[in-house]
Amino acid sequence: MSTSTPSTTLRDVIGLDNQPPRLSESVLIMIDLQNTYRTGVMALDGAEEALAAAARLLERARAAGTPVVHIVNDGGENTPYDIRAHIGSISDEVAPVDGEPVVVKQFPNAFHATELEKTLADLGFGAGSGKDLVLAGFMTHMCVTFTAQGAFNLGYRPTVVAETTATRALPGPDGTVISSASLHTAALTTITDLFGLVVPTVDALRS
Repeated sequence: MSTSTPSTTLRDVIGLDNQPPRLSESVLIMIDLQNTYRTGVMALDGAEEALAAAARLLERARAAGTPVVHIVNDGGENTPYDIRAHIGSISDEVAPVDGEPVVVKQFPNAFHATELEKTLADLGFGAGSGKDLVLAGFMTHMCVTFTAQGAFNLGYRPTVVAETTATRALPGPDGTVISSASLHTAALTTITDLFGLVVPTVDALRS
């Protein structure tokens, strides 16, 4: 039996804080904002708009003195995720500057088998600290969701900025097409049920 009345989230059931973080007291994690997702087989619906929003978020974070960590997915040579080629490089609009670490991953969870946890600890944001991580990037249903879950599992408090994320349409288990908008919304809903917070826009973050 279906209902239009929403259930209580797991966050509310167990009493987790739902107050958005202050950007100046967080670390910004920029996930897979690579050219991979702007063209070709992995092009995402809304990628350009999300990238522009991520660039605004990055600019704001730098102005606030917020530490920034960039994540790149390395799929190997001659793939859309080849970080040695232009296709797999971080997009120019959000490219790292000196002093901003870049963590290379090969799994959707950016914490799995990477230097991310150590990098955060070196910034004074060790695991189990309950400290805030602000997440932006690609893809909503994959690396953003599983990195949020990974952060939650380690005791961080992740917040995803929705307008900085995007995904693509995919076939559902029954063969029908799940639109990118539906998959995007479902992924963000999964995050807000337990793993973290979602704010709609960059401007919704507290300074």
